[in-house]
Amino acid sequence: MGSRAFGLATEASDTDRRGVYVAPTPLFWGFEKPPPHMEGPAEEQFSWELERFCELALRGNPNILECLHSPLVEQVDDTGRELLALREAFLSRRVHTTYAGYAADQRKKFAADVRAHGTPRRWKPVMHALRLLMCGRDLLRTGSLVLDVGAMREPLLAVRRGEVPWPEAEAWLNRLTEEAEEASRTSPLPGEPDHARVEDFLIRVRRASAGAGAGAG
Repeated sequence: MGSRAFGLATEASDTDRRGVYVAPTPLFWGFEKPPPHMEGPAEEQFSWELERFCELALRGNPNILECLHSPLVEQVDDTGRELLALREAFLSRRVHTTYAGYAADQRKKFAADVRAHGTPRRWKPVMHALRLLMCGRDLLRTGSLVLDVGAMREPLLAVRRGEVPWPEAEAWLNRLTEEAEEASRTSPLPGEPDHARVEDFLIRVRRASAGAGAGAG
């Protein structure tokens, strides 16, 4: 994930890995539940338990949706392949709210600097806000989530390096916000994700895990 999946990696970029795991069903039967997420074991690695992952994806969480659409997949089993085949079921017009919200969170990171100094001191959050708005707008327009920024790599990296004047970057942010709003009104995406299809998948995975546990006992 991160800059490598977005086509924004440089020589200094970390390698961010995200994953999904299935906790054995019998672990949910006692008072002590399995963790909904885990860090490691490698640096910059973070994974979600399948149910938590699906919950967040159904809410339109950009980080989770982008995991499902990353072009860089290092390891996948049969359950993972079925999850990837379901990725369109998680998409809906809700993404307008979530992508815009994440972009607004990025803007908060440099808003104080802009008020105090007229320009951001850190330009990385500006680049991320632009990428989020761009990705969300295109998703709403086309119904497909594409992570690699393609031809926008150099313009976005120029922002990150602080080479774009703040008034120009601000105008770009505002324009993308308006374009995403317009795209949300005419989007081919459904109003809600396909909860039933995702829940059916989750139940089948839980049942298979429970059966495997019983057989092992």
